[in-house]
Amino acid sequence: MTTAATARMLLSIDDLTDEDLRSIVTRGAHFASGAGRGEQPLAGWVAGIYFKKTSTRTRTAFSAGALRLGAQIVTYGPDDLQTNTGETVEDTGQVMARMLDVLVARTAGPDEELFGLSGGGRLPVVNAMSAAEHPTQGLTDLTTLQLAFGRVEGLSLLYVGEGNNTAAALALALTRFPGTSLELRTPPGYGVAGPVLERARAQARRYGSRIAEAHHMDGLPTGVDAVYTTRWQTTGTSKPDPDWRTIFAPFQVTGALWEHSPKALFLHDLPAHRGEEVTAEVLDGPAAIAFDQAENKMHSAMAVLEWIRHGAVADATGGTARL
Repeated sequence: MTTAATARMLLSIDDLTDEDLRSIVTRGAHFASGAGRGEQPLAGWVAGIYFKKTSTRTRTAFSAGALRLGAQIVTYGPDDLQTNTGETVEDTGQVMARMLDVLVARTAGPDEELFGLSGGGRLPVVNAMSAAEHPTQGLTDLTTLQLAFGRVEGLSLLYVGEGNNTAAALALALTRFPGTSLELRTPPGYGVAGPVLERARAQARRYGSRIAEAHHMDGLPTGVDAVYTTRWQTTGTSKPDPDWRTIFAPFQVTGALWEHSPKALFLHDLPAHRGEEVTAEVLDGPAAIAFDQAENKMHSAMAVLEWIRHGAVADATGGTARL
């Protein structure tokens, strides 16, 4: 049970210092390599796993990751808590803070709900996807890039599709790495939220990276290192425009994109709908590392949970883990 008045939280990428961000990515790659097999930094901890919305990868990743690191888990589905009978989120959080050591929660609602579950800041809470941001997906994406390229700095990405919570986390995370470039191509009316984009642009100026957004598919960048898309129907959301598919159609990822960037890898946070946001040719093709990316969600989850308990972790040389 956490007793600190203000527990360590991961509600947004913004909650991480540069040291934290790099440490989590490095440790995720460490766990992916198998080097951390048998390490149990969460021994004696009890982790709550609460998902109000559907999940395959994130729920499995944090459940399996917590168990592998020595924690016990308590799982909650969407109908399991007394919030369904009128108890406030804040009261629920106060109870959980007296029994759990960490709570991983997917609400697909506002971040205020996640903080409410912390019992006033006593219980560490990990945002496993809210309406605004999917920070653990962003950390998974950086871990995947680190493993695929041996670095994050200097990489260029083309993101195609809705400016959703995954895109928000990617923008806030990648722009903190010098020399990176993120080109967002999002449908008109479905771009990255203005405040998020402004924060990412400010970071890009500070760290020497680049971010740009356009709402068309003309003049695509060439020679990018990776192409990224997500499903068009984000979990827990709906589109207000009944004709939204017509608006999204030009933003489908097809093999034609590789004419501009023949060596690019393909990322997708999954689940994928073949024939909608991406063709089967691309998702099942040689450039795709989407299922490696899905596996890395567990390794990244382990790094996040370790950070919640211990903070930035030192590497084998005695220094703080860095890329």
